Amino acid sequence: MPDTDTVTADPPPGAEVPRRRPALSPSRASDFKQCPLLYRFRAVDRLPEIPTKAQLRGTLVHSVLERLFSLPQADRTPPQAKELLAPAWEDLSAERPEWIELFDQEDPEAVTSWLSSAEQLVDTYFGLEDPRRLEPEACELHVEIELGSGVLLRGYVDRLDVAPTGEIRVVDYKTGAAPREIGEAKAMFQMKFYAVVLWRLRGVVPRQLKLMYLTDGQSLAYTPDEGELIRFERTLEAIWQAILKAGKTGDFRPNPSKLCAWCDHQALCPQYGGTPPPYPGWPEPDPGEESVLDRAD
Repeated sequence: MPDTDTVTADPPPGAEVPRRRPALSPSRASDFKQCPLLYRFRAVDRLPEIPTKAQLRGTLVHSVLERLFSLPQADRTPPQAKELLAPAWEDLSAERPEWIELFDQEDPEAVTSWLSSAEQLVDTYFGLEDPRRLEPEACELHVEIELGSGVLLRGYVDRLDVAPTGEIRVVDYKTGAAPREIGEAKAMFQMKFYAVVLWRLRGVVPRQLKLMYLTDGQSLAYTPDEGELIRFERTLEAIWQAILKAGKTGDFRPNPSKLCAWCDHQALCPQYGGTPPPYPGWPEPDPGEESVLDRAD
């Protein structure tokens, strides 16, 4: 099953929603590339999707690793990281109490066993690197840049490492296993997106893009070059222009593939005999924002 990043958190009832310019995030750009109709369902219609326990576990582990790097270097040990799991889950579930309903309320061990599975991912992380030897510049870094063409790019970087010499490494944690060809291309698309944003923000091409897969303990590292990022920037601009064109008419067409098996919206898809809801028009506020679940995987 591919890594999924699906649910957008709604604001609290009565809260004022800020109106921001539409932007392109790596998750939404990937959605449009995969299936324009999926992009519409998520970014325009904002149809609800029920997260899986695997997604929640990914969100939890990301939160734990972020908290781990806020500790003094000497305290970044496996036992300390595991102690962060329960309080991190308490905070996440307090923000989104509906997530608790995914667990069997009649089974007192349901959450405990799920937390144990998250412990295994934390153990795998420590097999990949020693956080006591690292001092990231930032974790869960919000980045945003407007390209010369007017396209606004926005996203969150799991971790940004900057060497004393100024070299940049972009690190992304994946709580699934190292993917096959389709999943790897999707993950690298996300990393190149961040590379473009950071290059334009800082004037430095990232030295390394690193994906860390915490289920099977594999890492994938890639070194981009400026010419490649220029070409990728043009790809992002083309995707955004295609989104705007579809947004004017509501003509977001389905693109059937093997990934349809994991789509929450098959019942509304014409490819499966469904009918999408009436097109609400181009969304306000901004459709580019990513949720914590988007950022988890």
